Amino acid sequence: MRELNMTAPGKFRWVERPKPTLVHDDDVIVRPYIVGRCDGDQIPTSAALLRVVRYAQKARLLDPILREGFGPKPYAEPCAIGHECVAEVVEAGPGVTEVAVGDKVVVPYQVSCGQCEMCGRGKTGLCSTTRREDTGNTRLLSWYGHGAATGPYGGMASDFLRVPYANHMLIRIPDGLDPLRVAAASDNLSEAWRCTVPHLRTRPGAKVLVVAGLLPAVGLYAAGIAAAEGAEVDYLDSNPRRLGIAESLGAVARKRSKLIRFPKPHSLYDHSLYDHSLYDIVVDASNLQTGLLHAVRSAAPGGACVIPSYHLAAYTGVPMMHLTFNDLNLHVGMSHPATSLPEVLEWVKNNDFPAEKVTTALVDWDDAPERYAGRTTKLVLHRPPLT
Repeated sequence: MRELNMTAPGKFRWVERPKPTLVHDDDVIVRPYIVGRCDGDQIPTSAALLRVVRYAQKARLLDPILREGFGPKPYAEPCAIGHECVAEVVEAGPGVTEVAVGDKVVVPYQVSCGQCEMCGRGKTGLCSTTRREDTGNTRLLSWYGHGAATGPYGGMASDFLRVPYANHMLIRIPDGLDPLRVAAASDNLSEAWRCTVPHLRTRPGAKVLVVAGLLPAVGLYAAGIAAAEGAEVDYLDSNPRRLGIAESLGAVARKRSKLIRFPKPHSLYDHSLYDHSLYDIVVDASNLQTGLLHAVRSAAPGGACVIPSYHLAAYTGVPMMHLTFNDLNLHVGMSHPATSLPEVLEWVKNNDFPAEKVTTALVDWDDAPERYAGRTTKLVLHRPPLT
């Protein structure tokens, strides 16, 4: 079978691999037919960015936990790629009872057992079972599509994929929901949902700011989801196309001049720093130190700042006293899609949420090696399902 691999920074090709087989009774084999390119895949798809990340890690300029999670050489070649997919079940082990051959499913990007203490608490991204290797060693992350350091699972841009713990891991697509609408549900869409909907439930009618940047899809999904929940949403970005998408999703587009340059909150919105009309909820989707600082300082006293983006640097300059004196809640952490996906998919269906508007490149499956590294906000690979 074919598996899409990064063979050099920014370069991809199909690599022949043995077709996966069932190993345990609760395994399934799925055939991905929709694969979304996650925002995080900007690192391996950009030769310059990946080289900078590798150099910075070697120079100890990045948080040391990154070495533990991704190894001494992030995305070591050849690296199987892809960790967002909609797939169809083509083979199931005798212990699989929750899905059947022919079912269309979403596969979470994190591999989790559903049985350990962490999974029981809903923290499936911290699954203690999948963190332990057969050799007795431990790994920090158990993910698809990030190389050998995150486990032996391969990437989702593959002709076939083995999914362990299938009774827990696989979530069926609800009847009547277009699979292309939830191409990013494995990661980006679920991440945006957890950054908005749970917080808006405790703050109905909140005013929301999305600080966009290097997580472009997450930022757009978050803006659209918050608007669909009835929030007043401002979306701050420097990219004209993304500003247009945000407006089509119900947000107010606020243009800044450059990617890394952010105005002072009171100069952009003509309010004093402690004015009540600052934002109840701020989502930092920037991946930039300047964006993080802008997000924190844009939150109203008593507000919440939610961080879906990855700030890789060893030091980020978070203004702790500003957080303290304004009683701000800073929410940092991973999404846990194996827990949230049933609710996310039902929310998308019930709200008729047009997540496909964020997709800026719909690419034929066979063209993946040439197109996967293209500069676009959200790239989605697709091919017809078997059934």
